[in-house]
Amino acid sequence: MRGLVDLHRHLDGSLRRSTVDTFAADLGLDVPVQLPFTPHMGLHAALSRFAFTCSLLQTTGALAQVASEMCEDAQTEGISTLEVRFAPQLHGMALAGAVDAVLEGLGGRAGLILCGLYGDPPALVDALVDLAAARPGVVGLDLAGGPASGHDFRLEDYADAFRRAATLGLGRTVHAGEGRPPAEIRTAIDILGAQRIGHGTTLLDDPTVCDLVLQRGITIEACPTSNWHTGIITDVAAHPLPQWLALGIKCTVNTDNTLLSAVTLPEEIARVRGIDGVGDAEIAQLTANGHAARFS
Repeated sequence: MRGLVDLHRHLDGSLRRSTVDTFAADLGLDVPVQLPFTPHMGLHAALSRFAFTCSLLQTTGALAQVASEMCEDAQTEGISTLEVRFAPQLHGMALAGAVDAVLEGLGGRAGLILCGLYGDPPALVDALVDLAAARPGVVGLDLAGGPASGHDFRLEDYADAFRRAATLGLGRTVHAGEGRPPAEIRTAIDILGAQRIGHGTTLLDDPTVCDLVLQRGITIEACPTSNWHTGIITDVAAHPLPQWLALGIKCTVNTDNTLLSAVTLPEEIARVRGIDGVGDAEIAQLTANGHAARFS
């Protein structure tokens, strides 16, 4: 019997707290009191918390250890399908070294998704595709973070890299519609060829985008606790998951960041089960959707 599935879990947001404390002590760093996310803090404030966790992950040994611990934790949670994502450009070393360290830690127990970041030069995302092409353990490409006024590049500027990823058989997912207009979801699908959308909370704001998601069989990677923390939804009970399911939209439940959102997948599922209109049948469907949408 298959277990649970988490397709959207970031390495730099999912360290064990004990590992954070150990790494920080070894580096002579104080762990910020406000490291975990808090409700309604806003996306950009949440993204800023990764600066500290990334500062602990600047060696191949640290990356491999955290990747391995994530797999151990997933097994404890009853997860049989796990995909871990990270941005190797944030870890102070050659991209290949960072990727290989994480793959070593995963040891074939999870698929690896490489993240470009909104605002990155397209050439960097191209380099991630090159790395993925040579490494069977890398199963997909993502664009993570969010757009900012100072960025030189738009979502459309990553189209060539994502098209090349498609020709290589890599999965494609994009953080889109995370509290931003649903047109972003359309661009991710039509221009970047995304098969999955991370968050996608504004999907229902445009019926034509809903139709596109349905027609293309796109899977939405829902992360309700994270969306509550970033203030995109008022609380987990307000997440549109039941409406998505009623429309036949493929969606699945994920943790996003187990450390920063202080949540495990069983806890995330328990919160989703508290949403009006979500019962055993809906939980089973969400889990089945996740297994069907895996890149690995």
